[in-house]
Amino acid sequence: MYPQTLVQTCIVHLIRYSLAHASYQERKKLAAALKAVYRAPGVEQAEAALDAFEAGPWGRKYPAIARSWRSRWTQIIPFLAFSEPLRRAIYTTNAMESLHSTVRRAVRTRGHFPNDRAAAKLLYLALRKVARKWVRPPAFWHPARTEFALQFGARFRLVTP
Repeated sequence: MYPQTLVQTCIVHLIRYSLAHASYQERKKLAAALKAVYRAPGVEQAEAALDAFEAGPWGRKYPAIARSWRSRWTQIIPFLAFSEPLRRAIYTTNAMESLHSTVRRAVRTRGHFPNDRAAAKLLYLALRKVARKWVRPPAFWHPARTEFALQFGARFRLVTP
């Protein structure tokens, strides 16, 4: 349906999954070791960092972590193609998950709808209500949106508030 769509995994969720393998006392050090992978400037450097992680003490102690990153590698690679400002904008899916949660909650409380127009109206009202909370964009959004416009051309409309 959307052939030009880039699919990537949520880096935050991948990190959380990785940290779940370690004890609470080890999590900060483990997270620091994983930063070399997802903050690498490119794919080759990230692969080298993942190889180093796997061969290092953390990879030997928790081999499931490197396996999980490798199994999702095709969904991580698109993330690595972006610059630092864009990575900050897209490294997590929490904003989308929050929006979906709002829509699901609105639909779940109503149960069923007499027609499509009623469902569309409920979704419109739920989205309008959540949009009121979006007072100010995050600080990283301004440089990121310019880069989105350059990278995606007509697929991304640059609108100034």
